[in-house]
Order: sequence, then structure tokens, then C-alpha cells
Amino acid sequence: MPKRKPTNSSSDIAKYAGLTTQILVSLGIAVFIGYKADAWLHIRFPLLVWLLPLIVISLIFYKLVKDTSNRKDS
Repeated sequence: MPKRKPTNSSSDIAKYAGLTTQILVSLGIAVFIGYKADAWLHIRFPLLVWLLPLIVISLIFYKLVKDTSNRKDS
């Protein structure tokens, strides 16, 4: 049975804390921009308040999958 390397939990915590902060700040900015854009465009239904964060979440998931894939680029 192969031995596993011990992981450094403090670096893992820092990495995930940074990722969480990046996600929350990105979503906050997307909601703010969507709110201001809806007000500027005089849209009664909060379309961009919903649409921009969904786009941000999609891009974040795409980036996570791309960064964590095991495929090696030539």
C-alpha cells in the first residue's frame, strides 16, 4: 500500500480561505454592478442582479474544474 504524504493543514486552510474570499468578493461585486445596471437601465425586474452573479458562479466553477483537472497540457 503506497504511503501518503502528510498534508500541511495550515496551507490548505489558507488556500481555501483565499478561494472563499475571492468567491464572496466576486459575487458581491456582481450583485452591486447588476443592481446599478438595473437602476440605470430602468428595469423593474432585477434581471441583472440575478444574471451577473450566475455568470460569475459559472466562470468560477469552470476555472476550478480547469485548474484541478489531472490532464497535462503538452
